[in-house]
Amino acid sequence: MTHGVPNKRLLMVMPYSQFVRKAARAGFEVWAIWDPALRERAYLDSVAEHARELLLTDFSDEAALRALIASTVRAHDIGTVLHLGAESSMGPVVAEAEALGVSPNPAAAVHRLNDKGALRALLGEHGISPVRSELVLTTEAVAAAVSRLPLPVVVKPTRLSGSRGIALIRDAADLEEWTGRVTAAGHAGPYLVEEYLRGPEFSVETLSAGGTHHVIGITAKHTTGAPLFVETSHIHPAPLAPADDAAVRTLVTRLLDAAGLVFGPAHTEVILTEHGPRVVESQTRLGGDRIPQLIETATGYDIEAEIFRTLAGAVPEPPAALHIASVGFFLLPPGRLAEVRGLDAVRALPYVHTLHFPHAPGDELPPTTDSATRHGYVVVDAQSPAEAEERIARVRSLLVADVREATAPKGTPR
Repeated sequence: MTHGVPNKRLLMVMPYSQFVRKAARAGFEVWAIWDPALRERAYLDSVAEHARELLLTDFSDEAALRALIASTVRAHDIGTVLHLGAESSMGPVVAEAEALGVSPNPAAAVHRLNDKGALRALLGEHGISPVRSELVLTTEAVAAAVSRLPLPVVVKPTRLSGSRGIALIRDAADLEEWTGRVTAAGHAGPYLVEEYLRGPEFSVETLSAGGTHHVIGITAKHTTGAPLFVETSHIHPAPLAPADDAAVRTLVTRLLDAAGLVFGPAHTEVILTEHGPRVVESQTRLGGDRIPQLIETATGYDIEAEIFRTLAGAVPEPPAALHIASVGFFLLPPGRLAEVRGLDAVRALPYVHTLHFPHAPGDELPPTTDSATRHGYVVVDAQSPAEAEERIARVRSLLVADVREATAPKGTPR
């Protein structure tokens, strides 16, 4: 497909409501496909509000999903099929779109980036970002791989995101804990076992057009560290030395070239080691954890809207930062929330852009084991990274949660 599509009929699979709204604003007629099991009715109604039609299907039934895409493309003369949501259903969607001649990317390029095992193989093939690793199929094979690599190592399922199933393995006890956790959660293989990369972590957001990759911004990430590496806060733009900034940009551009990505967003995570930047993983979607909002807060650049302007033919122009933006996540103790104070005081702070605390007294707060089990977030602006950290700390001090011991289910011994 050439850059700047003449046919502005767009079929989006798993589009978030703002994507449909912004695509329509860019002049596209939008058809949308969603799995009703993944979102509540009110959210699907908000998707339908700006779409020509909302179609529903079970994403786990790949044959039905592909058949619905094919029939919709043919019935409405769709010019482009896009999937910018969770990568779990992205593969069959892009494969079907490519077969129909309406995908802006080769299915192979999307697979090389989204699948962690395929990504490591691609990097090794091109001599980019050398990392010792092994790809295995079972938890038993993970144990064998761990015995062959110098400890510590990181282990992760290759097809998951959001810190799910990831762990640092330092000894037999860590391996036993990880095996029990992924087995209980049903996180099936393949699994990637790789050397532990030490250094600060960054997220790189890019927007590709016609095979040219534009780095929109680099975000500094802070995590809980070992063993779960759950993100606790981000700062945008990242405070990087010019040489390190250039090295990170070059690495990500080389990766996307090697993968063969042609169009759209990519979110690539990088660790800056003592030997230079190394790729952790990449996905053909926007970054999560409010990174698009951080970019817009810091620069005024709406990367979501730019996807559709780019699809319509505009050339991406990376923005300049006006100030700093930061997101801080709340990681409360698990248990029953008895009371929460300080929400109004936080909202009244002039530098707070968004406060999200989706819990009320009586709710059971889960232990934080991945991105999905954090307990809310706040987005602030600042004039420096140090001031951003101070403002996040101020918000956390104002939000006071009284969390009691979790309520045991009936019949559970106490």
